[in-house]
Amino acid sequence: MNITVILGSIRDERKSDRIASYLMHRLEGMPDIQPRLLDLAEYQLPVFENRWAQSDSPDPSLVAFGEALTQSDGLIMVSPEYHGSYTGVLKNAFDHFWAEFKRMPMGVVTTGSGRFGGINASSEMQQLVLSVGGYPMPTKLIIPFIQHSLSEDGEPLEDFVAKDSTKFLNEFLWFATAIQAAKRQKPVS
Repeated sequence: MNITVILGSIRDERKSDRIASYLMHRLEGMPDIQPRLLDLAEYQLPVFENRWAQSDSPDPSLVAFGEALTQSDGLIMVSPEYHGSYTGVLKNAFDHFWAEFKRMPMGVVTTGSGRFGGINASSEMQQLVLSVGGYPMPTKLIIPFIQHSLSEDGEPLEDFVAKDSTKFLNEFLWFATAIQAAKRQKPVS
């Protein structure tokens, strides 16, 4: 199963990359899972004007990003909370695509520097998933006090990180597997 983690922060001093790194490490150790990280800081997607598929000469970063989405069996979105929501760069990335998200199982991971860990952003991200025709997993991974919860190398500094990540990943892989199996079945006439 191809699982893609989208890191939705490009800020120089970002901390959400810590949980993205940790999740990638965990996924890499699982049998039959091929994880891929799409770090929006590396793609530098243009500001949305038209969907990439509707452009005569789409930006190469859009083509690469879109192809990676198409090859995915499930997406895990990671974003810090900025002013009560997820990042603008993550929204911009989603605006470029449509068909790539149809019936896609998606998990939500948010971080925050305070005790709520991005709970507002997580709810809005689940709404975004619904709006693009994807399936949001009900269970979310919320990381409060990100600056104290994981080291710069993505190692958990608090016990809840490993425990909550295990629960989240187990639920996400069950969810993604179930949806992918249903997508392969013949539609009801």
